[in-house]
Amino acid sequence: MYFAVRCTIFIQAIMSRSTKEEALETRSRILDAAENVFHAHGVTRTSLADVATAANVTRGAIYWHFKNKGDLFNAMCERAHLPLEAMVLQSADHPDREPLDQLRAGILFAINDIVHNPQTRRVFEVIFHKCELVDVDDPIRVRQHEGFNDCMHNIERLLILACAQGQLPATLDTQLATVSLHAMLEGLINNWLFAPQSFDLGGQSGRLLDACFDMLRCAESLRTT
Repeated sequence: MYFAVRCTIFIQAIMSRSTKEEALETRSRILDAAENVFHAHGVTRTSLADVATAANVTRGAIYWHFKNKGDLFNAMCERAHLPLEAMVLQSADHPDREPLDQLRAGILFAINDIVHNPQTRRVFEVIFHKCELVDVDDPIRVRQHEGFNDCMHNIERLLILACAQGQLPATLDTQLATVSLHAMLEGLINNWLFAPQSFDLGGQSGRLLDACFDMLRCAESLRTT
């Protein structure tokens, strides 16, 4: 009797693990399909039925994993990370570095991932060029707004630390500097995704970023006094 019970428990554990693995595989397949369909047709013109067809699953399978299209879009972004969210995560991995060095390494990490990782590039092409944000309460818009605010907060946090440690002038207007740096980075990524042959983002990003840091060090217009 004891042996039979143990066998039953063992079999149930295997079946449970198999079911979880199948669920994860299905979720991953849905996300892959969403990336491709969003990229091909845009987010607004894509329905969950389109994604289900591309993933070879039922709409019910999609609703099992995701509440709606906005939830699916957000999961796709989470898997790849938004541009500066990736930078923030990378910076957090190197707390021993000086603040400006953390920021530089994180930004270059995010850029290199976009340039060299096809999946990351595809997701960002969707975000920048194939996602129409009209409704203020749209969960997709809300998600991007949250990422924007987090990114701005973390850039300014590192700039404040850089000022405190003498890497940047103590009188630097960190709020204005954050706006400038963020606009430069998003603009670079946006322009390169739109016209990748127009300049070498991967090869020139270091010099472009250093030029921006030089501006933060030297521009009198970015001083508080």
